[in-house]
Amino acid sequence: MMTSLATLTIGQAPRSDIMPLLMAHLPAKSVTHVGLLDGLSTEQIEERYAPAPGDAVLVTRLLDGSQVSLAAPRVEHGLQEKIDVLEALGCMTILLLCTGEFNHLHASNALLLEPDRIIPPLIGSMVGEHRAGIVVPVESQVIEQANKWRKLAKAPCFAVASPYLSDDQALTEAAMRLAEQGAEVVVLDCIGFNKHHVDVLKKHLNIPVLLSNVLMAKLAAELVV
Repeated sequence: MMTSLATLTIGQAPRSDIMPLLMAHLPAKSVTHVGLLDGLSTEQIEERYAPAPGDAVLVTRLLDGSQVSLAAPRVEHGLQEKIDVLEALGCMTILLLCTGEFNHLHASNALLLEPDRIIPPLIGSMVGEHRAGIVVPVESQVIEQANKWRKLAKAPCFAVASPYLSDDQALTEAAMRLAEQGAEVVVLDCIGFNKHHVDVLKKHLNIPVLLSNVLMAKLAAELVV
């Protein structure tokens, strides 16, 4: 039987790297975890989702912990198919576990929670005229993210560090660069970031560090009936 809430990752479920963090806010018995790449081999993932030149790129985590790069347009098509299936099974709330920007995802009856539509205005209302620093996992996303964050009162600054490469030094250096550019709050804007990454940064920064996935999980929890 389908639960009332499903998490939908662009990688493979369950996401052991972020499950403890998410499930601190979500009721375990009411949640089903689904991944776009569930059951696919490395070769099948490459064949279906490998980025072509010019494609916007998304990164995610496989069950073995490795990082994989995916073509955003192909991911969006695959996610829509998963959303359709979840709705047909009776799921009423779908929490998308990806902070990438999508333009055409939709649900007919279920509540579809898309971080790219929720997180920027939420951060904007929180920081007001203060400057936000955004950490993204790959360099190509810096330009792509400019549109996503365009409505902030003050243009954000960006830095690059992947949560999937186990490089705390790179993350720390990225966040320090944001602070040097005047960031008054750091947003770890990839679903793969977790409490460990926040703890690492709190040792070096004297400004708030926010996790996009925690914000989304808290909102989703309010919709579980």
